[in-house]
Amino acid sequence: MSGIDTSVPHSARIWNYWMGGKDNFPVDRQAGDVFAGLYPGIVDMARVSRYYIARVVRYLAHEMGVRQFLDIGTGLPSHDNTHEVAQRVDPRARIVYVDNDPMVLAHAHALLTADPRGSTDYIEADLNDPDTIVRAAKTKLDFDRPVAIMLMGVLGHLPVTGPGDDAARSIVDRLTAALPPGGFLAIYDGTDTDPGYVEAIRRYNETGSLPYHLRTPEQIASFLDGLELIEPGVVQLQKWRPDDSPFGPSVPVDAWGGVARRR
Repeated sequence: MSGIDTSVPHSARIWNYWMGGKDNFPVDRQAGDVFAGLYPGIVDMARVSRYYIARVVRYLAHEMGVRQFLDIGTGLPSHDNTHEVAQRVDPRARIVYVDNDPMVLAHAHALLTADPRGSTDYIEADLNDPDTIVRAAKTKLDFDRPVAIMLMGVLGHLPVTGPGDDAARSIVDRLTAALPPGGFLAIYDGTDTDPGYVEAIRRYNETGSLPYHLRTPEQIASFLDGLELIEPGVVQLQKWRPDDSPFGPSVPVDAWGGVARRR
């Protein structure tokens, strides 16, 4: 796998380790263990956030009739990927994944196979270049019909700049502007609501890996400004339309998310 640096921990591989996966290296496991020692709740967060994504996709596909998903920063394949959940609702669903990690690329071609009645595709692109993402996505999805853009756990890789978080807001706004009326934006990210999590993130950012930046719940909610919030709004992940999780009882986590519709 050319282009994969196994000397520096990587967030997607660490997350894979916390989820019990095998697509990680010793440096990722070491970093993951150090992080969990400072903030033991991270393993619960990994599982709660994965099931939050599944609930969001199922809700959008089943309740709102969405058949097209643009999943940006998909990470490594895991339990109930977006295309699997959506195509259980309707095999004709079309999903486009976006990432720029070589290891994710390698797994995408091998594992992200779709029901032949629908489609699963992949774009190699960076969240910092939303215009390229939109242009490529429009060759694969029909933006004259509803599309759901998913930003799950990736906005934290954008630095917080100024009181208005202007740089990150600009990227999200450019993505949202591409949505047709009736399209959706779904987000979640980690919050600075636990001192242990804040310290663990600080130390993680010192490892040389791609930094992650925690935000307040209010800052995360602001990414959905101007859109029509879906109940229950922007909340802790375990509170968003909860049901019986395959991972066991949901516990409170320091991550908030929500879904909103473009009018």
